[in-house]
Amino acid sequence: MVDHSMQSSPRNSRRWLFGLFVLLVIAGLCWKFWPTGAAQNEAPAGRTSKTGMMRPGFGGSTAPIPVRVAPVVQGEFPVYYKALGTVTALNTINVRSRVGGELVKIAFEEGQMVKAGDLLAEIDPRSYQNALLQAQGTLLQNQAQLKNAQVDLERYRGLYEQDSIAKQTLDTAAALVMQYQGTVKTNQGAVDDAKLNLEFTKIRAPIAGRVGLRQLDVGNLVAANDTTALAVITQTQPINVAFTLPENSLQTVLARYRTGNKLPVQAWDRGDVKLQATGVLQSLDNQIDVTTGTLKFKARFDNQDQVLFPNQFVNVRLLADTLKNVVLAPSAAIQFGNNGTFVYALDGDKKAKIRPLVIGDTDGENTVIKEGLAAGDRVVLEGTDRLKDGSDIEVVNDSADVPTSPTEHLQGKPAAKGEGSPANAGKAQKAGA
Repeated sequence: MVDHSMQSSPRNSRRWLFGLFVLLVIAGLCWKFWPTGAAQNEAPAGRTSKTGMMRPGFGGSTAPIPVRVAPVVQGEFPVYYKALGTVTALNTINVRSRVGGELVKIAFEEGQMVKAGDLLAEIDPRSYQNALLQAQGTLLQNQAQLKNAQVDLERYRGLYEQDSIAKQTLDTAAALVMQYQGTVKTNQGAVDDAKLNLEFTKIRAPIAGRVGLRQLDVGNLVAANDTTALAVITQTQPINVAFTLPENSLQTVLARYRTGNKLPVQAWDRGDVKLQATGVLQSLDNQIDVTTGTLKFKARFDNQDQVLFPNQFVNVRLLADTLKNVVLAPSAAIQFGNNGTFVYALDGDKKAKIRPLVIGDTDGENTVIKEGLAAGDRVVLEGTDRLKDGSDIEVVNDSADVPTSPTEHLQGKPAAKGEGSPANAGKAQKAGA
């Protein structure tokens, strides 16, 4: 009987040795062709791969950080107080008729600028002309009676001197003259009133200003002092702007206002982008609003170019003060952290150091520096995201050369002379070999 277990044992051993040999061959090939760390580092430090990711290399994390800088200067700083204001007309007149009748004429165009006394409209004057004639006729009648009574009085005085009439007759004649004099005065008042009513049939502008949209058309019957105005005139030259300031901002403004200084006021458009007009502070209220803690102010503008309209909303900037010889830094360079306000200031030309600051007023573009900087210092304006205290920097002039994120390098910056060239790549391969 043949022992099969003894025959299969050498066969299994050969299979095991063959498999081990195959594994050794595969391991040798992997060792020979697998990229080594030196090969991976052949690319120059700071160069990027085709995917745009930073390749690890010599100095990849220690290369200077590109930044833009700006100087710190010394000069004047205007302190403006900002508020939301409402344009108000200096005078607003609702033009109404003072007599009744049919509207027969409109003498203005809507939106037209008019002067005081310009004709705006006309009421049918015929009934008022007739009333004037009647009053004048009555006056003439009573004037004739007065003249006759005066003649009689003179005659009675002569007769009384001759002792031809009684004293009572003379007194009666004198009283009659006085009666007719009173009647004549009354008639004269009626004539003047009729003339005035006739004049009121011509509706004229009481002030200079801009006429609004008309409310009545020709042919309408108009009543004296009607509730519906014929038109509205607003005086827009000059014009006022009303605004409020909080009570904690009043000390500087009131101190300058009470000394007689004219405080300049600017009116900017609703988007606070365009300066529309410049005026001066005109007046202020006599009490603070307890509900808002603000005081009302009024500024006056010449408005020669008619850019301001009544009830228009504007952004007001009141020049409260001008600081002299103060240190000014760009507001974009100022950083805010857990330890307070700071900037990255240049220490020489190659390093950036953190400088703690004490800041004052700002206008959005520049900020007053009370402590921490001096005129002539340079601060980092762009590229602060990658900086830390003592970082190496490279000053550039173009914003395009500054990374837009902490992980971005100068991908768009041209390579240094010879860097990345085929010849240098070949030298690197030979050196690696």
